[in-house]
Amino acid sequence: MKNNLIIGIRMTVVLLVLFMVIYPLSVWTVAQLAPNNGEGEVVVYKQNKGYSNIGQNFTADKYFWGRPSAVDYNAAGSGASNKGASNEEYLAVVQGRIDTFLLKNPTVKKLDVPIDLVTASASGLDPNISVASTKVQITRVQKTRKISSEKLNSLIDANTEHPFLGIFGPTKVNVLKLNIALDQLN
Repeated sequence: MKNNLIIGIRMTVVLLVLFMVIYPLSVWTVAQLAPNNGEGEVVVYKQNKGYSNIGQNFTADKYFWGRPSAVDYNAAGSGASNKGASNEEYLAVVQGRIDTFLLKNPTVKKLDVPIDLVTASASGLDPNISVASTKVQITRVQKTRKISSEKLNSLIDANTEHPFLGIFGPTKVNVLKLNIALDQLN
């Protein structure tokens, strides 16, 4: 019994040092080699500072909208709603997002609303949306800004990020970068 207790204490101390000192220091060291010392990609536009790797809240009709956030875009506390797909409260929230989207985009049918425009990501901070999610918003942005759909399509194409090595990850559009490029057109 005494031997087992000593082994357990030693194992605890070793794991504490490993996971509370060595691992965090190694992750921090690798982050220092990354661009901007692991702080993410800082974007400064019109004297406002933002991060391209953290979702931003765009609700004006003149902008492309991103994914909803379960944490109100607060990067200090990321997280999902943790409500199941059959939860009535969750379904009501999603239906409200669909209704708002359809109200602002009357030419879109309910079945054509991409799922990533009405559901939050697991972190609640996803900065990217699918290409389909940008294309479905073109009519609203076009009417508000008086820009041709061809110009908006080419802007979306220019801001589309393809999978790493052509196979890892989805094709996506960073909403912040797209909206900054959109502002720079005018």
